[in-house]
Amino acid sequence: MKTSIASAEHYTWGDPNNPCDGWYLLRTPELSVIEERMPPGTSEERHLHKKSRQFFYLLWGEFTMECDGVEHTLHAGEALEIAPGLAHQAINRSQADARFLVTSSPPSHADRYPA
Repeated sequence: MKTSIASAEHYTWGDPNNPCDGWYLLRTPELSVIEERMPPGTSEERHLHKKSRQFFYLLWGEFTMECDGVEHTLHAGEALEIAPGLAHQAINRSQADARFLVTSSPPSHADRYPA
């Protein structure tokens, strides 16, 4: 089935005064693919997933993923895998939006724990 952010289910997260966006491009019990937008100066709460393996692929912009105390700065065309149990936090310290795909197997929303 064809999909895009124009037709996908949309949600916001983070600071209500400067929200981040997410679009479910694929949402099944086994797999989710989400396109997300993080405005400059935004971040998510540090957390981990006990079962979900995630793969972040940066479409444009720049953002930092902190994983167990190590920071990885991603640029467009770069990706990073997050294994189950690895504490992490996405941060946009740049001056522009970051857009990326998040692939999770199994889906991570019901598998999120504070780190």
